[in-house]
Amino acid sequence: MVHVYGIPNCDSVKKALQWLKAQQVPHQFHDFKKESITKAQLENWLKQTSTAILVNRKGTTWRGLSAEEQAQADTKKGAVALMIEKTSVIKRPVLVKDEQVIAVGYDEQLYAEKLRG
Repeated sequence: MVHVYGIPNCDSVKKALQWLKAQQVPHQFHDFKKESITKAQLENWLKQTSTAILVNRKGTTWRGLSAEEQAQADTKKGAVALMIEKTSVIKRPVLVKDEQVIAVGYDEQLYAEKLRG
């Protein structure tokens, strides 16, 4: 089972969910807005990927942060706190299978490699 983390109105999340459905990949959607995210989950993800990948520095949420808030993302501890407080700053979608981060962001080729290979 693939867990897809994101928010439902995000275009990248919509594309990922459509791709998974079309490929008949069993998946479950986790809505950050309704279900939040835990410190433990984020820390586990950051053992597998970097804050440079997981923190979306191109989105409107990031641009709306103060310089002090943006500076939080420079350390893992600060990035975790920021992502818990403002889940929209997490790059979406995050695909996880068996506790392993498969992909961050929408990438059909990577999905195919990781889920079909």
